[in-house]
Amino acid sequence: MVIVDNRKAFHDFFIEEKLEAGIVLEGWEVKSIRAGRVQIKEAYVIHKDGDFYLFGCHISPLLNASSHVLPDVVRTRKLLLKQSEIDKLAIKVDRSGYTVVPVNMHLKNGFIKLEIGLAKGKKQHDKRQTEKDREWVREKARIVRDATKQG
Repeated sequence: MVIVDNRKAFHDFFIEEKLEAGIVLEGWEVKSIRAGRVQIKEAYVIHKDGDFYLFGCHISPLLNASSHVLPDVVRTRKLLLKQSEIDKLAIKVDRSGYTVVPVNMHLKNGFIKLEIGLAKGKKQHDKRQTEKDREWVREKARIVRDATKQG
């Protein structure tokens, strides 16, 4: 069950490979995410001290949250990956000029998972070409639909 998608990632990057990672969360964050109060549009993944961290993810606290917890809505959250996955991603990020972006956040067997993508940045002309291709697919569907109605 997808909780939130990052459509901006597909607009700004070519996603070449996807991985699923767990996230270290606090209790109030889990409740807020399950309620859909999370935003990953401006978030990105950084590599620091041999681990990957989710940076810039905004999780809004619920109004009925406990009063003794002081929520930090944009704190840096550690991603849980296998060591082989960390090593493979670290090499590509450090040497090959790739970046790691969050693609979506979803529930899997009761756990909140983050799908991350190994990505290369798009240039402006690539973004325009993607938009033209999307418009052409819509136009083809419209032509087929109109032809079906007439005949």
